[in-house]
Amino acid sequence: MGWSNWSGSVNADGEVHFPRTEEELGALVRTARTVRPTGAGHSFMPLCASDDVIVSLAQLESRLTIASDRKTARIPAGWSIKRLTQELWNDGLALANQGDVNPQSLAGAMATGTHGTGRELGNLATFARGFRLVRADGTVTWCDANTESDLFEAQRLSLGMFGIATEIECDVVPAYHLAERIEKLPWGEVREKYFELATELRHVEFWLFPHADTVILKTLEPCDPCDPPPTTTDMEEDSFRRLLNIGAIVPPLVPTLQRLIMRSNMNGRRRGPAHTIFPSDRTIPFEEMEYEMPQAVGLETLEEVVIWIRKKRLPVSFPFEFRIVAADDIWMSPMNAGPVAAISMHQYAKMPWRNLFADAEAIFRAHGGRPHWAKRHTLRRDEVGALYPMAERYREVRRTVDPDGKFLNPHLEELFG
Repeated sequence: MGWSNWSGSVNADGEVHFPRTEEELGALVRTARTVRPTGAGHSFMPLCASDDVIVSLAQLESRLTIASDRKTARIPAGWSIKRLTQELWNDGLALANQGDVNPQSLAGAMATGTHGTGRELGNLATFARGFRLVRADGTVTWCDANTESDLFEAQRLSLGMFGIATEIECDVVPAYHLAERIEKLPWGEVREKYFELATELRHVEFWLFPHADTVILKTLEPCDPCDPPPTTTDMEEDSFRRLLNIGAIVPPLVPTLQRLIMRSNMNGRRRGPAHTIFPSDRTIPFEEMEYEMPQAVGLETLEEVVIWIRKKRLPVSFPFEFRIVAADDIWMSPMNAGPVAAISMHQYAKMPWRNLFADAEAIFRAHGGRPHWAKRHTLRRDEVGALYPMAERYREVRRTVDPDGKFLNPHLEELFG
């Protein structure tokens, strides 16, 4: 009994089930009052929370099937991205992009619009070509662009409301290698040349401590085949954890501690198979809010938030993360209005975050931002409709496939019920 998310800030009393077959899953769904699917619990919103049945597909019998043209694969939806990318690599294939952690299930990552970085690369949901779903009555259906097309369009970013995906047909690419470079640069210099770099290089992102004037810039570029890297992370966490704990005890020290952190050597190089370079170990618990900003105002918005934090000497202990993501045509994707600059704001889990996030969210919203569905936000139903022109059609499809709201919980009922 009981479930909690990765950071421990979202808890639920529902019973977690681990069906081993699709038939067992169908029976479980058919007889349950309400059902919520869960992957690795990397959402900071209560998307998976339920006081009834919570379903994990971690033990579901499944296998990977690669198409004859090797351009797509039928993938078990409950597989972690870590497992999936290793299996693809064994067959000489890869995902075109990943985020910077890999324990999430593929279904969960797609259902929330999880993304990496890259001017021409969309979020993971853009890779989906079809879904095998267990519906609210326990029956199984398939949807794609030609079969139950409205259901497919809604399911591409579903928040787990249209059924439980057991298999996803997904675009794949030939396996490739990446070279990672991390360096410290002045914030002003990065601000001036970021989009030039993002045009020249496949992946460019940076981290900015709000009380420091130096940026940690990370780039990834394709490289010649090479062995896996000697480490599984892009940065060492032990010293950072010690300083975070000091800041949690004495918050006024946070600005000084951040400037101290940035005096250390941050430069680094790694090379290896792409699926070993994209993700890094992230073991320090935090809370996160992420807003997808219109790309043209991304840097301006970040600078405004940083100036606000500095002026008030607010103890925001983690750096901001800044990435760009390509536009898409998915109904409820934050990227469907055009390419975005993703600004991630984190706070150490031992420190207060709610008021900080609420005040920062007002700045993001004022500049036309949309929140990442799995990260902290306070959107209301009317605001969803204002931000997403397809929101009501999305709700209509949900009502059609699940008229009794079996796949809803209080959070989702408020937004989409």
